[in-house]
Amino acid sequence: MIELGTITALVVEANPNMRTQLRNMLNMAGITKVQFAVTAGVAIRKLRDSIYDLILCEYHIGDGQDGQHLLEDLRHNHIIPLSTLFVMVTGERQYERVVSAAELAPNDYILKPFAADTLHDRVERALVKREAFMPAYRLIELGNVPDAITYCTEAEETYPQWQLDFLRLRAELHVAGGHADEAQALYERILATRSVPWARLGLAKALFMQRRYTEAESLLKPLVSENELYVDAYDWLSRTREAAGELESARNVLAHATALSPHRVGRLRRLGELSIATGDHDAAEKVLSEVVRKGKYSDFRDPEDHVRLVQAQLGRGDTTQAEATIRDLERSMAGLEKTRMCTALSSALVHVQKGETEQAGEALKTLIAESDGAQNLSLALKGELARACFATNLEGEGAQVVLDIMRNAPDERTVAATKDMLKDAGKADLGEALAKQINAEVRDLVAEGARKAQEGDLDGAVQFMLTAVRKMPGNTNVLFNATLALLKHIEGCGWNERYAEQARNMMERARAQDPGNARLPALTTFYYNLLKRYGIEP
Repeated sequence: MIELGTITALVVEANPNMRTQLRNMLNMAGITKVQFAVTAGVAIRKLRDSIYDLILCEYHIGDGQDGQHLLEDLRHNHIIPLSTLFVMVTGERQYERVVSAAELAPNDYILKPFAADTLHDRVERALVKREAFMPAYRLIELGNVPDAITYCTEAEETYPQWQLDFLRLRAELHVAGGHADEAQALYERILATRSVPWARLGLAKALFMQRRYTEAESLLKPLVSENELYVDAYDWLSRTREAAGELESARNVLAHATALSPHRVGRLRRLGELSIATGDHDAAEKVLSEVVRKGKYSDFRDPEDHVRLVQAQLGRGDTTQAEATIRDLERSMAGLEKTRMCTALSSALVHVQKGETEQAGEALKTLIAESDGAQNLSLALKGELARACFATNLEGEGAQVVLDIMRNAPDERTVAATKDMLKDAGKADLGEALAKQINAEVRDLVAEGARKAQEGDLDGAVQFMLTAVRKMPGNTNVLFNATLALLKHIEGCGWNERYAEQARNMMERARAQDPGNARLPALTTFYYNLLKRYGIEP
């Protein structure tokens, strides 16, 4: 039996009467350690500071937020551990359709009205289930995915009542670990017995990771046709079309998803970016104005949103409104790390639009000359920085920014987009030359690191590849080979805690940038085999 007196709970509810009612019900169930949050922002701040066993959240929180969006923000930003239960409270019958289609579903949901004993039974059932999954959660949070997968496999037999849930977790771990083929096999096994929407979406994701975009789309289109509330499937359909180069179609799909679910900032942001890319600056301004408005009160605000809004406004030829956006950026985002560079870039873009080449050049030189220059900007905005440099005859500075983009490009699509930008700027030859230079740099770095390792200079190989990572921190090929050098050193020279930690961090960075990379599974297996060889607990 679960000792409910030890359970800590956070109730997220704007209505004071409902807060009191839920607290009384929890107290009657034996849960007395209860705190409250009246908005999503307050909940996020409390959850950053403390870990709770249970979150009881009203679906309609207010202020343009709902419980589903809060859950997605908490999981995507790793604010709550897997062991924290999230239970949704709602009076909407259609939430059953929402939750059946959610990629990130709550642990349970309760339809209002309900009695205290109903709440007690549902919470206790969720806690009992959590106990069965807790060993897997602990392994995942330690980074030990292979053993977590092994536990899930064994638990499918031990806990047959939750077999499907363990299968789902195992498949998701394979996706996260870059094992697309194994994830595909598991999702196909599930679908052979039950045509559950989340398994069809999972299979589409596994196919996407293998760049089998046509097959992924053939699964996603029926999903959105059958359930228009399946916004996660719309997101992946948009991503699939974008990866296939169909930007206009990708934008249209995302616009439809946004109409159905208008509050998720990440989705709105991507719609704004696609609208700019396809030349629909009116739509981009409308969407990005909403992103900026929501961002001012968000724990996940980003000064880059103002820059994107400036881009949209300049695309419409509205320099006056763009200048107002820059003033708002300085005022509302003061104190954030990227605010100064985003302000400088936005100002330069306005000067370029107005034909004020000298002032634009000064703003750009200031930005590039600052400590770390534009290193913290996203690759997309670095592309805008390069474009502005070429527009103001800062050829050398522009070339250096492009080199930085190409050195840290996570995939060939980023390199291709950068070449297209240079082609638009009348510098197609420069794009080809810089791409060749980067390829040669990476090839030489990897070859030199391998040569040192082959000659037995494992220390030299590690130091050389770590220097290469500092030079190209976002290049997946360099990250892979630096990780391999570290692991080879551990294999040949004995356990080294610092090297193991560096290897794991770089492996996770590479996984985040290119989860479908074919080299990931072997590298991950090598790492965990070394842990077992030296008897190290992950």
